[in-house]
Amino acid sequence: MTTKALVTGATGFLGRHAALRLAQMGWDVSGMGRSRESGAQLNRNGIRFVPADMRDADRVMQACEGQDYVFHCAALSSPWGDYEEFYGSNVLATRHIIEGCRRHDVRRLIHISTPSIYFNYRPRFLIRESEPLPARPANAYAATKLLAEREVMQTCREGLPALILRPRAIFGPLDRTLFPRLLKANGKLGVPLLGGGQARIDLTYVDNVVDAMLLGCSAAPAALGQAYNISNGEPLPFREVVEKLFALLDIPLRTRSIPYGAAYGIAGLLELAYRVLPLRGEPLLTRYTVGSVAIPHTLDITLAREKLGYTPSVSVWDGLQRFADWWVAQA
Repeated sequence: MTTKALVTGATGFLGRHAALRLAQMGWDVSGMGRSRESGAQLNRNGIRFVPADMRDADRVMQACEGQDYVFHCAALSSPWGDYEEFYGSNVLATRHIIEGCRRHDVRRLIHISTPSIYFNYRPRFLIRESEPLPARPANAYAATKLLAEREVMQTCREGLPALILRPRAIFGPLDRTLFPRLLKANGKLGVPLLGGGQARIDLTYVDNVVDAMLLGCSAAPAALGQAYNISNGEPLPFREVVEKLFALLDIPLRTRSIPYGAAYGIAGLLELAYRVLPLRGEPLLTRYTVGSVAIPHTLDITLAREKLGYTPSVSVWDGLQRFADWWVAQA
């Protein structure tokens, strides 16, 4: 009997990779998302596209019917924006997915969260899942993803088989955010190296995240009701990653060295201007963005190794090569 799965956020980066992997494994896959253009590409790859707004409770719950597994990758992920938009996309959407899984007896829910909930503008190394969280989340994204996690955890206590993954800085082919932003900055004023770019950052190659999602499907019942840090487990200085990336792309790297304090101050002023005036879009710099590349935050992935059997299969360097090959091919 064919295994059936629903992937939310399937027109996005991680969700699309997950849906494609499952389809290649022979699963019957439905991919939920908003972009009809990306949805058409999913259809061409044998994935049933379900156009939907995750805030539409009836539509989301209906999509859960008949599914064995649900991978909830959809989220509004941004360092800036209206809280109500984040709440609807991250909290209400998760609530609808949970109810759909409960109503239709889904075998397991794999919920994708974020280590942004740990961020407190101070250096932290080998953060464990059990460590206390900041009293105040860094931004609306972190705040609402934390609320979504609590919804999942509460439902787990009530019997829904589910677990949570917190992947850090996902990269790889199809990414239109992380490295493309660096390439865009390089073509303008240069890549900013805050504090000299010496902060060690955790990255996670996208296929490794999909591996963890699949491990969550087969994990022992004792592994459920738990959040797991996911990364490549090889933190590297930001500058070293950038230099390697541009070397692989054969693009001259232009950098700007900016003191952290100055960048943080400028970001604060920009945020103030966007709030007071108010301005549309998001500031060129936010305090969270500045902190995320200037302040080291690394994860301890021991729990995922021990309870899920997670081992990163693609190194950061191999992942950078794969991204570079894809970027050049589609340029």
